[in-house]
Amino acid sequence: MAVMDSTLFNFDIIDSHTGGEPTRMVFDGFPELVGTSIQEKLQHFKSDYDHLRQSIILEPRGNDVLVGALLLPPTDPKATAGVIFFNNTGYLGMCGHGTIGVIASLAYQQKIKAGVHWLETPVGLVKATLHQDGSCSVQNVPSYRYKKQVEVLVPNLGIICGDIAWGGNWFFLVSNHGQDIQTQNVAHLTQVCQQIKHALVQNHITGKNGEEIDHIELFQDHPASNINSQNFVLCPGAAYDRSPCGTGTSAKLACLAADQKLTPDQLWHQKSVVGSVFTGSYQFIDADDDSMSGYPKDAIIPTICGHAFVCAKTTLIIQQDDPFKWGIAP
Repeated sequence: MAVMDSTLFNFDIIDSHTGGEPTRMVFDGFPELVGTSIQEKLQHFKSDYDHLRQSIILEPRGNDVLVGALLLPPTDPKATAGVIFFNNTGYLGMCGHGTIGVIASLAYQQKIKAGVHWLETPVGLVKATLHQDGSCSVQNVPSYRYKKQVEVLVPNLGIICGDIAWGGNWFFLVSNHGQDIQTQNVAHLTQVCQQIKHALVQNHITGKNGEEIDHIELFQDHPASNINSQNFVLCPGAAYDRSPCGTGTSAKLACLAADQKLTPDQLWHQKSVVGSVFTGSYQFIDADDDSMSGYPKDAIIPTICGHAFVCAKTTLIIQQDDPFKWGIAP
């Protein structure tokens, strides 16, 4: 007797990692999203299909570290593709490691070749250059420091000072934290960052227009002469970034530029807690460009370069009678 097919959805995906941080690109099987822009399609995703986000990202099909990338037809003719990034708790305006992962996945599918490609994200167009060696440079959205050395009282830690900066997501960047950024200390570093984030919320410390600061980034000097800094980044959902974090490195570059500690086109080598490296640089925004009128005069255009590697190409199957078809809620 044949078993009836109770499949609700089949999602065709490619998994990759960028500096150890995973990206899951969904390229087929997702319901059509309505809207004339990526922002409108994101709202449709949120309102009608958030359960699919959970199914794709959460256990048993995913994990807390995973970042999803829904590939969409672009609404801007300049773009190669549109993309909506999401994770275990919600949606990301932009994702640096995810962009590199999407470009590597598209190259694996032979949909693109070495050269310049534009991705349309909810926070704007992102320029990605696929190099002949397989690395990818991402020219991120304009980034800037919003506030310098903001003090917050964190229970058990004391006064912590950090910069609030935008790199496509909001970050609280801390250098003087008294912690040792090593892989064996990940659990403790996670706890420290959660305490800092909670203190920011309790003290109503936010990004511009009251937006939540949902990423905490710790830095320390590194002994190697070819590494400028090592970081630990806690993302929304309490998962730490295995990569040096593309948007976090962008935020760091904005702070360095504001303090005149890094000049345009000067390279910055940012190492993650697991040892992977991004190379970053920046240019100041063009003050005569009308599209930049909403940004501070010292805002920058950062570029992040790294490698992504394809791990798997498969199909996620969502069955009607699966009790965990929409994932296991955290």
